[in-house]
Amino acid sequence: MPASTAETVILTARALLLDMDGTLVDSGAAVERVWRAWAAEQGLDGDRVLEVVHGRQGFASMAILLPDRPMETNHAENARMLAQETADTEGVVPIGGAPAFLASLAGLPHALVTSADDALARARMGAAGLPVPAVAVTAEHVTRSKPDPEGFLLGAKLLGIDPADCVVLEDSEAGTQAGLAAGMQVIGIGPATTSYGATVSVRDLTQLQVTTSDSGTITLTVTP
Repeated sequence: MPASTAETVILTARALLLDMDGTLVDSGAAVERVWRAWAAEQGLDGDRVLEVVHGRQGFASMAILLPDRPMETNHAENARMLAQETADTEGVVPIGGAPAFLASLAGLPHALVTSADDALARARMGAAGLPVPAVAVTAEHVTRSKPDPEGFLLGAKLLGIDPADCVVLEDSEAGTQAGLAAGMQVIGIGPATTSYGATVSVRDLTQLQVTTSDSGTITLTVTP
């Protein structure tokens, strides 16, 4: 069972793998604008579309929502959607505690692992005033979308850290499943992640404190 945030929880790791949207950056308004417009074009229910797209690459979401459509059409439309999302940063802000949390990771092994492509990731992190980690796994680097663990496994490989020694920070069901499938502990951002199976869930990043030992062990203290 996932741990409760009603008590202090301590996790240890040698590297952290960070999702972006909903974890470091609140881009919900921009995502909703773009995808509701797409839903209307396709004659689909906007609420249903937003449930599916959360945490996934666009082409993978389209394949679920329009299963009879050719994948080449989904990939082409995904490229158009990414360009629209990159241009729309209105209302993009950091998740609570994100600036201080990222600052606390300076010099520690960590990577961004996002379903966004590089341009979108840099646009949203920049709009939120957050630095892009030196190691970033974006859509260009993987062939399979979350909930497949490919992105997190690649992040661990690039950092040179065993997957079992990594902790993932995620807010979506697809991302939580991906982290768990990679054999990693998952800190869920937002109360909904408790139902996704996250190892422990927090309201936002203000509940996380990071310390490190001389041996390189990262200690994450989750406070109520």
